[in-house]
Amino acid sequence: MPDAARPPRHVLILGGTTEARRLAAALAPEPAGAPEPVLAPECALRVTTSLAGRVSAPRLPAGEVRIGGFGGPEGLARWLREHAVDALIDATHPFADTISHNAALAAATAHVPLLAVRRPGWVPGPGDTWHQVTSLDEAAAALPALGTRVFLTTGRMGLAHFAHLTGLWFLVRSVDAPEPPHPPRMEVLLDRGPFTVEGERALLRTHRIDVLVTKDSGAAATAAKLTAAREAGVPVVVVRRPPVPDGVPVVEGPEAAAEWLRGLFSAADSH
Repeated sequence: MPDAARPPRHVLILGGTTEARRLAAALAPEPAGAPEPVLAPECALRVTTSLAGRVSAPRLPAGEVRIGGFGGPEGLARWLREHAVDALIDATHPFADTISHNAALAAATAHVPLLAVRRPGWVPGPGDTWHQVTSLDEAAAALPALGTRVFLTTGRMGLAHFAHLTGLWFLVRSVDAPEPPHPPRMEVLLDRGPFTVEGERALLRTHRIDVLVTKDSGAAATAAKLTAAREAGVPVVVVRRPPVPDGVPVVEGPEAAAEWLRGLFSAADSH
């Protein structure tokens, strides 16, 4: 039984990804269908997931949920202290580098252990024609030499980087409708993964796509477009993900994150 004299360990997950939802489901008190407790039975947990609020209808995780920003690293550090957070897990999108850097600064300020969860990135295979770049601006600069009908899958927040490409036509896929500035010749497809190879083949064929732009977000849910592009001989501009802040340990999935928490709290209890 949990020690009634000690409040539950409080874990804050910076979420918005499949990995974050899976971790919250595993950690939340008595998760439905869990085969066994993630932590020792005597270690009660309080799990809070923070969502940025950029998606109008987010998939809500198990446990407590807060939506909205913290007000920079100082605001996050204050939240960690005020809510007695024992561990901070950055399970945000691989390209959410602002919140990741804020998390690193806040965790150091508030003296809260921090772990980053990052799914493995994509790796080109035989038959792929990839052009790897480091930013959306570099992606935009590469496009005129590669094609004229672009399948743009980098999300609605970065369309301004492509707004000057008036000679190209864009098929833009995003969860929510984009706002200006954006390319003048554009069709918007509102959709959310997972996507199938068959569906992606049909998109490339129907819209006569001759170049694909994507971020290296990793995961299988949105990887079908890469297979379809390879089969069709369509070149792919891949934006490399930003690095995790220096000194922050990284694991690839929720299972490893739960193991990190076990070790963290077991070590704390032994002192």
